[in-house]
Parts: sequence; structure tokens; C-alpha cells
Amino acid sequence: MGLKLLHLNLHGLVRSHDLELGRDADTGGQTLYVLELIKGLAACPEVDQVELVTRLISDRRVSNDYSEPFETIVPGANLVRLPFGPKRYLRKELLWPYLDDLADQLVSRLQRQSVLPDWIHAHYADAGYVGALVSRRLGIPLVFTAHSLGREKQRRLLSAGVDHVQIEETYSISKRIDGEELALAHSDLVITSTCQESDQQYSRYGSFVSERAAVVPPGVDSTRFHSIHSENECLQINDLLDPFLRESSLPPLLAISRAVRRKNIPALVEAYGRSSILRQRHNLVLILGCRDDIRQLDKQQKEVFQQVFDLVDRYDLYGRVAYPKHHRRGQIPAIYRWAAYKKGLFVNPALTEPFGLTLLESAASGLPIVSTDDGGPKDILARCKNGILTDVTDLDSFQDALEQAGSEIKKWHLWSANGIEAISRHFSWDAHVCKYLALMQQRVKISSKEMISFSRQPLKQALVKAKTLLFLDLDTNLVLSSSDQLSKFREEFEYLNSNNDTALGIITGRSVEAARLRYSELLLPEPNVWIARAGTEIYYKSDHIQDNYWQTIISKDWNRNKVEEVLKDFKQQISLQASNQQGSFKVSYLLNEPSDTVLSLVQKRLRQRDQSATAHLRCHWYLDVVPMRASRTEAIRYVALRWGLPLEQVMVVASQQGDAELVRGLISTVIPAEHDPCLEIFRSQNRAFFSSRSNSNSVLDGLNHYKFTLNN
Repeated sequence: MGLKLLHLNLHGLVRSHDLELGRDADTGGQTLYVLELIKGLAACPEVDQVELVTRLISDRRVSNDYSEPFETIVPGANLVRLPFGPKRYLRKELLWPYLDDLADQLVSRLQRQSVLPDWIHAHYADAGYVGALVSRRLGIPLVFTAHSLGREKQRRLLSAGVDHVQIEETYSISKRIDGEELALAHSDLVITSTCQESDQQYSRYGSFVSERAAVVPPGVDSTRFHSIHSENECLQINDLLDPFLRESSLPPLLAISRAVRRKNIPALVEAYGRSSILRQRHNLVLILGCRDDIRQLDKQQKEVFQQVFDLVDRYDLYGRVAYPKHHRRGQIPAIYRWAAYKKGLFVNPALTEPFGLTLLESAASGLPIVSTDDGGPKDILARCKNGILTDVTDLDSFQDALEQAGSEIKKWHLWSANGIEAISRHFSWDAHVCKYLALMQQRVKISSKEMISFSRQPLKQALVKAKTLLFLDLDTNLVLSSSDQLSKFREEFEYLNSNNDTALGIITGRSVEAARLRYSELLLPEPNVWIARAGTEIYYKSDHIQDNYWQTIISKDWNRNKVEEVLKDFKQQISLQASNQQGSFKVSYLLNEPSDTVLSLVQKRLRQRDQSATAHLRCHWYLDVVPMRASRTEAIRYVALRWGLPLEQVMVVASQQGDAELVRGLISTVIPAEHDPCLEIFRSQNRAFFSSRSNSNSVLDGLNHYKFTLNN
């Protein structure tokens, strides 16, 4: 049986034809790379099936294509669109609250299939987050490609004078960085495009392990990007650009990119406007995506276009600069060849460039390059030797590089020939796909071809036939309930469970022994499952047997003694709790005083010291550090998977600070009247029900709301 592969690229504006590259900040070269890779993989005899999962969008502002649940890319490769979050299109920075829904959907979908993917390849931070959760729950190897990294983006924005608050509000940068850390912690392999990415960008992450990284430069489609121009296509490009240009015969300085700050297009316009040499020698051609009305663009695009328009006006560049409103994607290769025919230059002025696919496309077309010296261009120019690298943040250096690059026609011809030859030798798609597959089969442990079934693990007697599963928190939902509330709940649950249709689970931060003792005082039905010590231990009703397989899963890379050691110098903020509150997979602290910053500081320290651990703060005082793969919500999902229960048929009651993890995803969640204000953000979530009553009374409301009835 051949390979079955799953790729995740979540922003939604992807289809098998007529890619809207440059439409906005999410439709850049990454989308084209993923699609071309999938086509290349589908053509390989070793591969049976490739699926690309993205977001389903129903929005009049975008094409109806993005609302189709299924699309064939090429034979053997399909595009699957799954709905999560609002129906309308959202930029990727706004998708974070809904990613747990997608992870739950994917696990459910894969669980129904007889054959699991051999690996998941997640593209960008949001897909990395989802891929990590799916990989963790089903044991499928994870491959991660960030394409661009949050820490690098944050560094660049801060150096440009943008303040922390604005960066967080615009880019959800802390969520992005946390998602990247999670993806790196779970990745079997990290694929980068350049050595610089690995050595200087990924290395800023505590979860990054350099031994798990490999450089695989993207390829170029030689059927589209080549140096053989035709008179007819040159005439078409002339028709597109000549209306802007007074002397259309001049060699162009060509830039092709999205209109976003990172691409730094205004710096190119300013360097051109300041130089009488460049204005006499060249036209400036800016292909910045398509637009109908600048007022309809997002804020960042509007700002970039307005800067360009202002600079054209300031330097009186009318008749020298072309910036067409529309072009077809199919015209891009012809634009490169047109610029090469006119002995022009391709310019990439990006502040940071993880790779630079446009540099390869221009080189394949015989068009020499002036490029930023940040990131991938260093690797490309080292092999292609077809232009100049420069510091684009220094306008004088940038201007000098542009003037020098266009000064000698003999050098231009040498650079043009070098680029064409190097692309053929080093950057073809065939070479890329062959290296990709060989690397995967060498470095990624191929998953077994058998669907994971937790019921096949030991403790088969722990399985239940219940149709629904109710989880209550012993330490809040029950202990805080009055005797009348408990009595009412007992009556309702016994009626509900008269046919054994509903199983009962108890969540607690205590040891299972202490929890059983306290629970026995409540005179409630015996639970079917206990999730103890903050999600690190699972016990079943039958003979109180512990699930050792769960502990095998969460123990990966866990070092309890090391965790205590690296947090020793936090003694002013936290103190170890008593020994009876500790566990083999749980280090418990008490905050010396409530603080909003301690949790993030502890998380940062754990990452910096390479600990596969995560911290959870509950009720403002109690800090638990547990293995990376352990949590209450992950334990709940493990039990649901093992018992074959859809997550919609699992109900959990949340109320305290730290319970936000329980509310995300497809689990049916009840939030009592007396809840922490931090849970208010979930009022728009479909699977979060806010009760008007408190404690165990809210449980009864939730059972009724979600229709957990005898007929369920």
C-alpha cells in the first residue's frame, strides 16, 4: 500500500485553479508552494493519496469556490474544506479561538477512516497548532513548516518602532508564538527553506531541536517559469503597463509582492525617487495584487498603497511608475520574461524573507536580482550568483545597489545566464519532491496502517456502553454545592442513568485516594472514570484500575526533577505545595500572592530550559506543571476516543480561572452563573452554554440544554 499524506493550510483562500495570489496578507507564495508540492507528491508512484485540509468559507465577498466542501486538485490529490468559526472569511490572526474545533473535527474524521495518514504536514503556525493536537491524540507523525515565524515578525516590528500592544492587537503574536512552540515540541521533522531560517530564526524557540530540522528549498515549475519569451506575450504585457509609462522602452525595476509592510515596497519607491540615475535609466513596475477600490482593502494594504501614492506624488514619478489594478495569475511568468527581454532587474525589498519564491521565478526567467540580504535570498544568491544582496533598511545602500546592478550590460548577461542554469540544476520541482519524500521516509517514523483504537489496549473491562459522558469537577462543581442541590442532582442523574445511557466522570487536582474519600461524603453515584492530579492520571470504575497507557503517552520527554530545578529561583512568586499534592507527573505550587504574570513567566522559563512541560493556573492561586501532552482536556478526549464517544456527547462543567481549556473545541460545555470573568469571551461559542444557576444546579440546566436524555 502506498503512502497516504495529510497537509494542513487553514486560511481558506486556496483552490486548485486561478489562485488569488496577493489578494491579501494570507495569499502569498506559501499557498502556491503548498499546492505545487501536493501536485508533485500526487504524481509520485510511492504516494496513493494526498489531502489538503483548509477552512470552508461562505462569504459573498469571496468566490463561491471556497464554500465547496470537496475539490479534486489532480488525480490522487483532493482539497477538503471543513467549517470552523464564523462562516465569513477571517484573516488568519482571527482564527485562533476556533482552532480547537477544527482539531476535534479532524480527529473525529480520521477516527472513522480505516487507514491513518502516514504523516501530517502542517503549514504556518495555526496549522502547526492543530497538527500538534491531532498528532498527540492519534499518534500520527507531524512535519511542520512555519513559512514565517512569529518571533522574527515581532522582532522586526519592534525594531521598526511598532509598540507591543499594537503588535498583539493586530497579529495575535503571543498566540502565534505559543502555537509555533507547541508545533515544534510535537514535530518529528521541521522543514525549512534555508539554513538561515534554521540557524537564526527557529533557534529562538525553546522547543526547537536542530537535529529534527532539514533544509529543502522549494522548486520552480519549469513549464511556467522559463526564459523563452514570445512576441505575443510581450505585446500583452505592454498593453497592461504602457498606459502608466512615458518611455516604455526603458529597462524596468520589477517588484512582485503583496501590499504588506513586511514587503517594504515604499522603500523601493523612495530609493527610486531619490536617484536621478535610476529615474533616467529605468521604469519602476509594481505588481502588488489586484484591487478594485482601495477603500475595500484591509488597513495594512490601504496604508501601503497610500504610502506608494504619496511617494509617487512627492518625487513626481508620474509616467515612470506602473502599478496596475488588475492582472491575471497566468500573466506573472510573462511579466518576468517581459522584464528580462527589456534587460530589467527583479527587486525584492522585503524586511524579512523566509525564502523568496519570486527570486527563483525571476531567475528561471533570466531576470537578474537585487534583493534584501535577510533570510532565504542569501542561500539563493549563493547558488545562483545572479545579482546583488543589500541592506534594504539602509536607503543609501539600497539605492547604491540598484544603481550598480543596472550599470553594466555585460554583467547583466552573465547574471541572467547564471540564474537560468542554477534553477535547472538546484531548484526544480522534481528534485524538490524527490528530496522531500526521501527525507520523510528516512527521518519520519511512518505510522502503522492500522487505525489506532484505544479499546485494543489493556483494560478492556473499562469500556462502557453509555451514549453520553458527563464530567464534573469535584473541587468546584460538587464540593461547593449545597446538600439540597446535591440531592436534586442525585435524583435527576439516577433517573437519567436508569438505562446506563450516561457515564459519570470526575475531574480533580487531588490524588485519586483523596478524591474518592471526599466524594464518598457526597453520597453520589459511583463514577465510571476519574481524571486525577490535573489530568495526569486516569482511573476506571472497574476495580479502580489505573490507565497506564495514558501515562506512557504523557511521559515523553518529561523530567519531574528537572522541572523543580529550573523553577527554583521563582521562590519569591511560588512555593511548592505539600507532598500529598504532588504526583509523578505533576509538580504543584501555590502562588505567594495572585498575579497575572507568573504563569507566562513560568511558561517562558520552561521553554528556555527545554522542558517538555506546561503550566496551568487555577483559581488564581494553584499552579500545576505537568507534561506537555497532559491536561484535563486532553485526558477527557483520550477517554472519549477510547470509548468511541463523539465529543458532542461529552459534557463538561467549567467555572473557575484556568477552565478555559475545557471550553474550547466540540465538547458540550456548561458555565455556571458564578464563573470567572475570563470565561465571558466564550459566549459566542456554539458549544458553550451559560447557565443562570450555580454549582450542581447548572449541571441540570446543561443536561437539559444539550438534551442528554434517555433517548439520546
